[in-house]
Amino acid sequence: MEENQITSLSISEDLYGLSSATARELPEPDLHILTSGALRIPVHSSILASVSPVLENIIDRPRKHRSSERVIPILGVPRDAVVAFLRFLYSSRCTAEELEKYGIHLLAMSHVYYVPQLKQRCTKVLVERLTIENVVDVLQLARMCDAPDLYLKCMKLVANNFKTVEKTEGWQFLQDHDPWLELQILQFMDEAESRKKRTRRLREAHSTYLELSEAMECLEHIFTEGCTSVGPYDAELKKKKEPCSKFSMCEGLQQLIRHFATCKKRVNGGCLRCKRMWQLLRLHASICDQPDSCRVPLCRQFKLKMQQQEKRKDDARWNLLVRKVVSAKAISSLALPKRKRSDQELQLQDQTHNHGMRSFRL
Repeated sequence: MEENQITSLSISEDLYGLSSATARELPEPDLHILTSGALRIPVHSSILASVSPVLENIIDRPRKHRSSERVIPILGVPRDAVVAFLRFLYSSRCTAEELEKYGIHLLAMSHVYYVPQLKQRCTKVLVERLTIENVVDVLQLARMCDAPDLYLKCMKLVANNFKTVEKTEGWQFLQDHDPWLELQILQFMDEAESRKKRTRRLREAHSTYLELSEAMECLEHIFTEGCTSVGPYDAELKKKKEPCSKFSMCEGLQQLIRHFATCKKRVNGGCLRCKRMWQLLRLHASICDQPDSCRVPLCRQFKLKMQQQEKRKDDARWNLLVRKVVSAKAISSLALPKRKRSDQELQLQDQTHNHGMRSFRL
C-alpha cells in the first residue's frame, strides 16, 4: 500500500507538474486514461470533472459492466499529447514546446472535451505558426473544431497565396476528399476580390468628393481674399509670383476662371472647360449657407434657381453629389487636429463679410 502511494505521488509530481505538498494532499487515483500504445495514466475523476464538463458526463455515465477499474480511452492522438493535455487539466499550464509540437492535437482535444482556455492558447499558437504547407490541414481542423479566428486567418492566407497553396499535398488531398471545403475557399476568394473592388471604388469616390470639397474652399479663398492673379474686383491683388500655399489646386482653378471669363463658346454651351466651371459654381451654391453675403459669383442666382426647381426628379443625382461632398468635408474636418480645426473655423468667420453679389476680376 505504501509503495502504491509513493508511486501515485511520483506520478502526480512528474506527470501533472504539481508540487510535493499538493501531490501529498491528493487521494488515490480512481480512474485511468488509456492512450495509444496501451499506456494507462492514473488520474483523479474529481479533478477531470471539475475542469471538463464532457469528462464529467463520461465519468458520471452509468457503466454497463460494473468493475473495480474505470478507464476512459483517448485514442487517435500521440500519447505524449494526451500527457500534455492531462497536465493542463491539473495545473492549467502547458509549455511552449508542447504547444508547438502538439498544438493541433491539443486543439482537437480541447474542443472535444470543452476546455476553452487551452483551446484559446492553441488557436493563438497555430495562428502564429501558419505556413503555406500546413495551412490546408489547419483550415480543416479549424472548421471541425469551431475556431473562427483560426479559420479566418487560414482562409486569408490561402486567398493571398492561392497559386502556391494549390501546389501543396494538402490542397491535392482537399480536392479529392473535401470538395465542399474547396468550394467554400473559392467562394471566400471571390467575395474577398469583390470587397477589394468595392473598397477601391469607394476610396476613389471619396477622393473625388474630397477634391470637390477642397475646390469649394479654394473658390471662397480666391473670391474673398484674392490669390496671385484672380480675386474680387474691389480688392488690390498682392503682387507675388509664388504659387498658392493654401490649396494645391488653386493655380489650376485660377486658370479655369480666367478661361471662363474670356471664352466665347460658353454662351452656346460648347466649351467643356466652361461647363466644368458652371458645375463648380452650382456646387458651391448648393453648399453655401450664406448666399446673400457670399462673394463667389452667381451664388445667389444659382440658389434662387435651385429653390424654384427643387421638386424636379432629375436633380436627385445632383443632390446626392452635394450630400457626398458635404459629408467628405465634415469627415476631413474631424480628421484634423483640434487646434487646426479651430483656426480654420475662425478664418472662415473672418472671411465672411456683408457684401452683395460681385463678379471676379482678372
